[in-house]
Order: sequence, then C-alpha cells, then structure tokens
Amino acid sequence: MKADIKLPNTSFNIFRTHKSYSAEEILAAGGADAFGEKNGNNNERIIQALQDGPAIEPFTKEEWEDLLRQLEATK
Repeated sequence: MKADIKLPNTSFNIFRTHKSYSAEEILAAGGADAFGEKNGNNNERIIQALQDGPAIEPFTKEEWEDLLRQLEATK
C-alpha cells in the first residue's frame, strides 16, 4: 500500500523569508567576511547578538546526571 503523503500548505512556508546562497556566490562576494558585510552582518554584531541573548542550558541537572551515568555505564 502506498503512503498518502500530503504536502504542507505552500502559502505558509517558514523558509520562504530566508534565501540560501551557494558557495560560489559567497566566494564571488570575496569570501565569508566580505559576504557578511555586504549582507549587513559582521562578526562583532553576531557575537554581540549571541551575548545579549538569554543564557540557555540544554539539559536540567537531572538530565545531566542521567547522561553521565549512562556514559559511565557504557565505557
């Protein structure tokens, strides 16, 4: 039996606002730094945005302890 796969509504696409660029386009702009500058980004701005963002802890204390126990058990 063939699966009935429905495509998502194309009027709503979260990636429509984000253009991707090929390596050739980035190199033609003069490399990653030059490409970023031409797009209004630079390393200082990106670093500042990351520092201004909220601190995020990927795991709770209990999850870390569980992961460490699993790691120790599988050594």
